[in-house]
Amino acid sequence: MKLEFIAKDPGSEPSGSPTLYRTDRGSWAVQGWVVTDPDALTAMGIPEGESCVEIPDRLVPFFQSQP
Repeated sequence: MKLEFIAKDPGSEPSGSPTLYRTDRGSWAVQGWVVTDPDALTAMGIPEGESCVEIPDRLVPFFQSQP
């Protein structure tokens, strides 16, 4: 998988994480805060081999196809 950097969270200092990437497979890769809340994880029913991360609303505007 090849990654294209799209954006770092402009409101997260000092590291700028979470980070958003576009893949060459027509998908997105997100570096974010690990969700550890057991109730949230149970509610999502995440299957083995999958996970989730949390990102802030301020990254949503970057979710658009890049030319």
